[in-house]
Amino acid sequence: MTESEKSGNKGIVILFGLLILLLIGLVVVWKGYNRAVRLDEAAKSAWKQVDVQLTRRFDLIPNLVETVKGYAKHEKELFENIANARTKYFQAQGVQAKAQAVGQFQGFLSRLLALREQYPELKANQNFAALQVQLEGTENRIAVARKDYNDAVKELNTYARSFFGRSFCGMAGVEKAEYFEATEEQKAAPKVKF
Repeated sequence: MTESEKSGNKGIVILFGLLILLLIGLVVVWKGYNRAVRLDEAAKSAWKQVDVQLTRRFDLIPNLVETVKGYAKHEKELFENIANARTKYFQAQGVQAKAQAVGQFQGFLSRLLALREQYPELKANQNFAALQVQLEGTENRIAVARKDYNDAVKELNTYARSFFGRSFCGMAGVEKAEYFEATEEQKAAPKVKF
């Protein structure tokens, strides 16, 4: 083999090496870009699930409450008195005022228990139990959807902050997502009024 053949073979090997490196680079870019897009879509999809569950809450709960109210008309005054006594307790200043509010509250609870003993098969009782189950189920669904969304956001944001992920997210136009954080209003216990 002559010197020119040896240098020609070296050139081909180097060319193949460069082509392989270029191909590997393209595969890395392709995979990184697609991962950025996939994580972005996963976060958007998870948010849509939160939105679905919140919409379900806003559609379902008022309708259930109205249904229960319809069945509970005969108990309305008693429930209003219980709610008012509870409010008086939390607004009361000092031990004496709180004790008086507790006394009123206990009196209304006694009436409620007597009503239940007289009418153990009240349909409203079943409706209240069903409402409670629906409220709990709805809130659990929302909590799971929020958690799934925040997990997707965490994965996306972690990738977007990584060394190469930042570049791939920039190329794909993917931005960091915001976590779903409850507002002060959302942190308060939901109130169901009859």
